[in-house]
Amino acid sequence: MSLGVKDKVIVITGAGRGIGRAIALLGANEGARVVVNDLGGTPNGSGADAAPAEQVAAEIRATGGEAVANGDNIAAAGGGERIIQTALDVFGRVDCVINNAGILRDRMFHNMTPEEWRDVIDVHLNGYFNVSRAAAPHFKSQNSGSFVHFTSPAGLIGAMGQSNYAAAKMGVVGLSTGIAFDMARFNVRSNCVAPSAWTRLLSGLTARNKEEEERFARLEKSMSPEKIAPLCVFLATDAAAGISGQIFKARGNEIFLMSQPRPIRSVHRDGGWSLQSLEEQMLPAMKSSFVKMENHLDVFSWEPI
Repeated sequence: MSLGVKDKVIVITGAGRGIGRAIALLGANEGARVVVNDLGGTPNGSGADAAPAEQVAAEIRATGGEAVANGDNIAAAGGGERIIQTALDVFGRVDCVINNAGILRDRMFHNMTPEEWRDVIDVHLNGYFNVSRAAAPHFKSQNSGSFVHFTSPAGLIGAMGQSNYAAAKMGVVGLSTGIAFDMARFNVRSNCVAPSAWTRLLSGLTARNKEEEERFARLEKSMSPEKIAPLCVFLATDAAAGISGQIFKARGNEIFLMSQPRPIRSVHRDGGWSLQSLEEQMLPAMKSSFVKMENHLDVFSWEPI
């Protein structure tokens, strides 16, 4: 029988609220020693407050668990190194990094500012790199480790007004896949989770119509952050040692294994292609297989189970 995460050291970014908090509490309840990282900023990334991380760490310790708070910014220079160093200083090792922290700067692309683009990329993509890169040498030397990176249906499928967020979250998939390949020989695995839960980030979304507004109200009641935590903690266990390079989606009581880009149709023409042959031969051969442009809310159109 698997020992789960007992005595494993798990670093969780953005763990002061929402999904990160739920993961920290569950991990500690299962015997993990937890680094609760959270800058304590607003949903758009502004400001800082040490209280959320401190409160979660205190809550864990009050129930007999082991936890330490860290308020470093994952997007800042040296932030990732200081977060991992906190784990080493307090617990002596690190076994799992769960990259959950995030911000939103939603804007239609034609109105998006360079700052809104860079700020989101800096947290979700550069920030995840910073923390992961700081942990990687320790995983390599101990010949074990697990990364769990949060991606999003907004990137995997699509959403309006979130080109910065979608780009960052698809970049996270590439980051995770690269880590999975590069560190496999050291028994280090890397996976993505696309969560759907009602958090303060999701609550800021604007409904496109009355029907979607009513759906959001139902989702708020059925998609709690606590539903996402078990999969994330499980991926830190030894029982998940054979899982790497995968993308999961968790929503309510549902877990999905998401597809990844692979060839679905091909055409070949001796002598190469011209504009005319592309129109006359490639287009009709492939058109029926083109991916439909759908919002992720349309793809997952049924109520959470």
